[in-house]
Amino acid sequence: MLGAGRIGNVHAKSIVANPASRLVAIADVHHAAAERLAAEHGAQARAVEDILGDRSIDAVLIATSTDTHSDLIEAATAAGKAVLCEKPVDLDLARALACQTAAARHGRPVMIGFNRRFDPNFAAVKKALDAGEIGRGELLSVTSFDPSPPPVSYIQVSGGLFRDMAIHDFDMACWIFGAAPVEVSAVGTSIVDPAIGEAGDVDTAVITLRFADGRIAVIQNSRRAVYGYDQRLELLGSTGLLQAGNVLENTVAKTTVAGALSAKPEFFFLERYMRAYEAEWRAFVQAVEQGGAMPVTLQDGINALAVAEAATLSARSGRAVSLVNGRPVVA
Repeated sequence: MLGAGRIGNVHAKSIVANPASRLVAIADVHHAAAERLAAEHGAQARAVEDILGDRSIDAVLIATSTDTHSDLIEAATAAGKAVLCEKPVDLDLARALACQTAAARHGRPVMIGFNRRFDPNFAAVKKALDAGEIGRGELLSVTSFDPSPPPVSYIQVSGGLFRDMAIHDFDMACWIFGAAPVEVSAVGTSIVDPAIGEAGDVDTAVITLRFADGRIAVIQNSRRAVYGYDQRLELLGSTGLLQAGNVLENTVAKTTVAGALSAKPEFFFLERYMRAYEAEWRAFVQAVEQGGAMPVTLQDGINALAVAEAATLSARSGRAVSLVNGRPVVA
């Protein structure tokens, strides 16, 4: 595993929990962090070059900063490794496309870490839609609110809300509808923390995606929901409605003459999506072992990044942005 930060800690637990995989080595620019995490899981802290050069290592999980993803995907596939890389592929669409071309030359499988596809609730919505249980899906609504904004130091290197946070929701829309949108309209503002606006980003946004056949997805993002990590999805179809609500801290509900009270949503992604991360890793291992197609491809990562770039352009220009051959074009 490359990267021993917060998300690296999450992935390490998934790797060691799976009987079909063994975590043997961890690298990080902060070697002490790699040493701590390696010691916790019975692995070794090693240099990236050493890991990539070790022929006994079959796969690499990339959980480093986004600006390193493309370079590491290329290096790992060139070294003959299967790759699971955290989202996004890159902060720049052109660089991500070049990475895709380079990785394809080596013929090694690459999976992008859109873990929400593996959430049991969202996966059940997708399964029900594909089974025709609500007819044709027509209008998708996705709500994704963080409990509190990250520090401005993170905002400055994140690529912005659309590439960093909303990109999960862009992938969700593409996955649910089985296609990429043809037009993106976005409006964003900084009302949670003025410092985020001063850093050139937004903390509150609404994005509308239009698909070629007329279907629509509406995505709401906010960096602040004081009651917890708000993650909901609603899909209206021609013969019914599918909904996936929040996962709550517990299932206890109290009802008295004063009213009804239930628990809040789980606080953050570490609690909300741990099962999804475990399922994501299982799917990756199974695909590598069986030689099957990756459930989330490098192309999926590029599609979501293209939508993120289009949303960024739309929010800045105040205009709808078309996606032509996978590239944003301002109308």
